[in-house]
Amino acid sequence: MNAARAWGLLAALGVAAALLVVLAMGVGSVGWEPLAALWPWVGGQDGQRDPLLAQIVWDIRLPRALGAWAAGALLGLAGAVAQGLFRNPLADPFLLGSAAGASLAVALTLVALGGGAGMLGGAVGPTWSVLSPHLGVRLGLTGAAFVGALAAVLLTLTLARGVQHTLRLLLAGVVVGVVLGAATQFVLLLAPDALQAMQAFLLGSTAFVGWSAAGLMLAAVGLCTLAAVGLARALDALALGEATAASLGLPLAAMRAALVAVLALATASAVAQTGLIAFVGLAAPHLVRTRVHATHGWLMVLAAAMGGALLLAADTLARGWLAPQELPVGVLTAVLGGGYLLWLMHRGRLRGQGV
Repeated sequence: MNAARAWGLLAALGVAAALLVVLAMGVGSVGWEPLAALWPWVGGQDGQRDPLLAQIVWDIRLPRALGAWAAGALLGLAGAVAQGLFRNPLADPFLLGSAAGASLAVALTLVALGGGAGMLGGAVGPTWSVLSPHLGVRLGLTGAAFVGALAAVLLTLTLARGVQHTLRLLLAGVVVGVVLGAATQFVLLLAPDALQAMQAFLLGSTAFVGWSAAGLMLAAVGLCTLAAVGLARALDALALGEATAASLGLPLAAMRAALVAVLALATASAVAQTGLIAFVGLAAPHLVRTRVHATHGWLMVLAAAMGGALLLAADTLARGWLAPQELPVGVLTAVLGGGYLLWLMHRGRLRGQGV
């Protein structure tokens, strides 16, 4: 491993994230606005401070940008953990059924609250912000998504009878995802009024993120990263094979369980605040591997930084591209991520490697 290249990539991703946060502060309903032109009214120079504009920038745009970075970092970290744990480069953070569990919980909550968009008004959709009068509804949906994601992972672990057998865990996750996804569709079929309100969650959006949500996700990034780096030895050992890992004397069962907990917490924290955002967790570790060959400790840190930068860039583009309309960021990441994977497959065939 080249430590200098790893540090260089981490520094570059940090600078990119800082620049993207500044850029995102200048993206509003009218499209791209130079932050230098906004600053006198936001910062209060020469007595020209505009309280409304300052509130928009500091209380809506800035926490949304930080929240987008944090959500992307959680998904990137979870993707690196999943790929190392399952020893499969196509593994993603939603492999244990967390996305399906969160979706079902949100659908059931919307039905219980009365059906959806008509009752919720503007609380669910691009205009749902930290200033929304429907803050209680937002918190209820966030909590439901978090609980649903964790419950789905626990169901997967129960069906797999623990974490000892990776293949059984993988198959159980697929089964749970399919069954809970079908249950979600059945709920929406019985209560079609909830479908419109579910769209923002299913398509993925950072419009829901305020300071509290951003703070929670940033704290989750720190906690999950520290835990994952501490467990990196297990992933390095598993990369050499089950027999080799067992011969090293590591408590593999306990470390696998801890890694699954990190994967579940990181994924649930992001999904609960931003909905289902595809391909960030899958693509971020791949992009890191194209730049540097690193052990899993470095890989997970760099994947988190890469995922944060990717989602923040996609969110900024989604907000400014079709202004005043806003493209759901989950749609944009799906298109770009799918295109990236197709390119990887094409390049692999050209080199005779396959995928």
